[in-house]
Amino acid sequence: MFEFTYQDSQNRVSETRQKNYGKEHSQLLSYARSCPEEYRDVLGWLDPEDWASQEQLARLEEKAKEVREKADAFVLVGVGGSNNAARSVIKALDQRSGCKVYYAGNTLSPYEINRLLRELEGKSVYIDVIAKNFETLEPGSAFRVLRKFLQEKYGSGAAERIIATGTPGSHLEELCREHGYTFLTFPEPVGGRYSALTDVGLFPMAAAGIDIRKVVQGAKDMRQLLWETDGMDNPAYRYAVIRNLLYQEGIKMEMLSFFEPRYRFFAKWWIQLFAESEGKDGKGIYPVAAECSEDLHSVGQFVQDGSHVMAETFLEVRNQDAAYVLEKDQVDDRFDYLNGVDFWEINRKAFEATRMAHSQCLPCFTITVDAIDEYSFGQLFYFFEFACFLSGKLLGVNPFDQPGVEAYKGYMFKALGKPENIE
Repeated sequence: MFEFTYQDSQNRVSETRQKNYGKEHSQLLSYARSCPEEYRDVLGWLDPEDWASQEQLARLEEKAKEVREKADAFVLVGVGGSNNAARSVIKALDQRSGCKVYYAGNTLSPYEINRLLRELEGKSVYIDVIAKNFETLEPGSAFRVLRKFLQEKYGSGAAERIIATGTPGSHLEELCREHGYTFLTFPEPVGGRYSALTDVGLFPMAAAGIDIRKVVQGAKDMRQLLWETDGMDNPAYRYAVIRNLLYQEGIKMEMLSFFEPRYRFFAKWWIQLFAESEGKDGKGIYPVAAECSEDLHSVGQFVQDGSHVMAETFLEVRNQDAAYVLEKDQVDDRFDYLNGVDFWEINRKAFEATRMAHSQCLPCFTITVDAIDEYSFGQLFYFFEFACFLSGKLLGVNPFDQPGVEAYKGYMFKALGKPENIE
């Protein structure tokens, strides 16, 4: 069961104000659900069935089965929206197959490139290079390195070990046709940070042994909830409304906090989603993350006694999925009050205490899922994507472009001598 709650002892935005603001913008929900014409070319994610149909899932599962059977190393080559969603699920759910997933194309560090090549030595390797327009430097350069590695290792057999995920009609698809690589679709009407439920996110998950049908089902069920619930009873709309009211009150940051380290890479996905979608036109709530309980011993100080410029969103997991009970030993360490207590309960109490303490000085959201599993990741992906769409519109920005990301690229390409006639 998915649950969304909000608490703030300072009452920065009253329930009356929330209701009035929600009523004032009540047409936004129907507008977003209608796949409006002005965003039609970027809303391919709005209905998971469009790019994650049963037929498409079966095709991805078949290719992923080949990878798992023939490889013990699978390299996901991509950066930002091209790898964040898949990596968040794969890292959280541990290794579900004998084919270990490695990551490339998300750094320009020669040290990391050489380390990856050393780790791949002696392994049977497949790669998937993901690039919507195939002009981003990190995956493009990493693809060149890994092609060379595969060609030296497998000769003419290298091509069958290369999968490329790109836009139909792109130069990447041309390379696939010319050299015999497998081509998967990066849908044109889906931006990278919204691509979790397409070939972009689903194929690497499947290669790692993740049940992608459960991921998609979680997203479909979340979509149904958000389509059938109106007004402030709609959790995505309520989240968008409150965070924009808080922004008007001077809240300029939002911290995603979690007490399960398994959410570490999901937090990177969430940060990219909101930073790239809302940080423009001099506006936006700056997204950060706190991995608890470790970060309570650093960021926790700022939360309690620093400038109260942020809101906090907690990810809560309802059902226990692991246990370790502390037992008494012969050392008088003064922790006997923990005798017979399960770490699950200790972690739970730490979360509850933190939320209680932080809500005394910060506005706090809590999003609760039953478990850290495929289904809940599908729920979270869709919830935050739809909420980000709504929130961006309330903020008055285009949630789907990223002009600022392009700014540094012009300087970088010029410094590297990229010909101007190459797009």
